[in-house]
Amino acid sequence: MTGTIVIEIVGLKDLDCSPFPCDANRTCGLFACYPSGKLIPAVGALKDALEAVYGNRVQVLLTLIDDIVPAHVRTILETEYPSLPIVRVNGRLTRIGRIALDRIITEIEKEL
Repeated sequence: MTGTIVIEIVGLKDLDCSPFPCDANRTCGLFACYPSGKLIPAVGALKDALEAVYGNRVQVLLTLIDDIVPAHVRTILETEYPSLPIVRVNGRLTRIGRIALDRIITEIEKEL
């Protein structure tokens, strides 16, 4: 691998982390954010989980678009119409559409 893999999560402050209900089964693979079901705690839990697996080889960024939509996100929204939250890996749009540890790890492994 060359360099750090950057995971960017794009969403809204009060957005849910998934279109599915947050329940005790934890099908997303994250536990630290349960039972909030909200994006910001889920991104924190994702960051901790990925750090445990990859150390500093993976960086997790949260881009909130409540007030300002960065140009790179605006382009994605206008051309791809992805569901929120958006998950990008090294700038590549994925079709995950939720914070799910196993699916994000699969995308990371494609970059390694």
